[in-house]
Amino acid sequence: MDDRAFMTLLGYLHRVPAVEPISQGVESSGWWLKLTLDIEHELAWHVVQEFAYVLNGLSLTERLPTVFKPVSPPPYLNGGPNDYLSWVIECESPDFSPGTCADWLEGRLPRPVEDLSQWET
Repeated sequence: MDDRAFMTLLGYLHRVPAVEPISQGVESSGWWLKLTLDIEHELAWHVVQEFAYVLNGLSLTERLPTVFKPVSPPPYLNGGPNDYLSWVIECESPDFSPGTCADWLEGRLPRPVEDLSQWET
């Protein structure tokens, strides 16, 4: 898997309100994608809730091999969440591609995802 494998997921994430992908990588056990979230955006926490639901707990019996979580350097060395809080999607299975992840998100998040009126507020 190389960076081209992320094109579908990156394209989708660029359409999600308040989200900006910043880096991605591949490891022997899977892949990861780091993103920032504009926490001042009115839908920011809705995005967090939707991603957490789909990627962390959509089904208790058939869990996806993904985790969505916050990551941060030590706040006492840097600054607050507006500048230093990031989020990561981690996948522990090389068989679950970033494109498949995009399909799962697109199938469960508001449609079209960039239409703010489709999100519950």
